[in-house]
Amino acid sequence: MNATTLAMRGYAENAVTTRNERRSEYDVFARVTQGLRDTATKAKANFPAYAEALHLNRRLWTALVVDLADPENPIPSDLKARVLYLSEFTQHHTRKILRDGASVMPLLEINMAVMRGLKSEGPSK
Repeated sequence: MNATTLAMRGYAENAVTTRNERRSEYDVFARVTQGLRDTATKAKANFPAYAEALHLNRRLWTALVVDLADPENPIPSDLKARVLYLSEFTQHHTRKILRDGASVMPLLEINMAVMRGLKSEGPSK
């Protein structure tokens, strides 16, 4: 079982088993991103929910990095490097959000860009 599968279980209680991996990954990103967006608009009123959404986003990116470390992962090295960079940025920027009140927009933009890629680029897994 790879990290993506574990992340799907953690974020999606009703995953449909007939979906391909790309669609499942898209769905996880969509749910996490929507949770970030929804809680960010009410962050002052319900900071614990916002912090939890940020934590779930970090867990998602951590799961991606773990999956990339699998020697059997077929993703090209240059794409792995870009995903690793985005994961590091996500971890760093999340700390800035929690510590300094930075904007969540960069995280939302990154997640949405990944979702666009999952939805349209290349063949499905």
